[in-house]
Amino acid sequence: MADVARVAGVSSQTVSRVSTGHPGVVESTRRQVLDAMKQLGYRPNSAARALKYGEFRTIGVILFTLATIGNSRTVEAIATSAAREGYAITLIPVAEPTQDGVLGAFTRLGELAVDGVIVIMEVHLLGAADLALPPGIQVVVIDSDAGDRYPVVDTDQAAGARLAVRHLLDLGHRTVWHVAGPAESFAAERRTEAWRRTLAEAGRTAPPVQCGDWSAESGYRAGLVLADERDCTAVFAANDQMALGVLRALHQRGRRVPEDISVVGFDDIPDASAYIPPLTTVHQDFAEVGRRSVEALLHRIRNEPDRPGTVLVPTRLVIRESSARRRPARGLR
Repeated sequence: MADVARVAGVSSQTVSRVSTGHPGVVESTRRQVLDAMKQLGYRPNSAARALKYGEFRTIGVILFTLATIGNSRTVEAIATSAAREGYAITLIPVAEPTQDGVLGAFTRLGELAVDGVIVIMEVHLLGAADLALPPGIQVVVIDSDAGDRYPVVDTDQAAGARLAVRHLLDLGHRTVWHVAGPAESFAAERRTEAWRRTLAEAGRTAPPVQCGDWSAESGYRAGLVLADERDCTAVFAANDQMALGVLRALHQRGRRVPEDISVVGFDDIPDASAYIPPLTTVHQDFAEVGRRSVEALLHRIRNEPDRPGTVLVPTRLVIRESSARRRPARGLR
């Protein structure tokens, strides 16, 4: 650092500010320092900085899978938001979707240089009392129910499901059938509960739930069942990929969308507008969930005053061509 300061013609303190991403450095001076670092092949020693300042500038992210669209987009937002604050992220995947697998991932935290951790806990494997995290690690949980023990950031799942169901009821449909996500999912559970509650509040009977696993294939299987239900005129699928499977099944069985059956999804994935027909769906802001989770974690790392324990990011309904007013029934082919 002293060599960089000498070559750049600045103080060691200025070099330190540049290396840590401190905003209070004139851009021309910052450029001088960066050029000197490049010339000398200097790289800041994160371990030494951690010993000196008591921080690693790294956030751990525990999750089960990157295969789902929601998780991958949320992690992308976490990484982007962390980088803006001068932090890197370390992914800590859970080897197996079991309680032991989760506890093993938590144990690894004690071996890693992280200042805090964001847990994307979308399945019912641990209760809040079982989250045995290393002492001194700050925690924020996404898509879970951590009670009062940890801050939670999540999409307002229930409000989004209500928007979908109310939209279909307002279009004159007598009831709304539901293709649910996996039973172990917190998000699926909240969407199903809100679907059932909204129907009850409207004085409508809830039809039997069709269970899926978030995949288009499971939506297709559910759609084949729904296509044979003469009273089915409206379907709320718990995510867009299952809705895609429902659309395929209905098409194969000769049920027109939205003329015979309206379909609404949840997520508003980038391809939703390219479905045939374009999908009406609930938009959830994965980027905002990621940003809020980083904000909440840094708030705890910096020991700032307490904030509300749970942050719910609003949803909105995006109306496209897959939903329409209920029409008189026609015979099945």
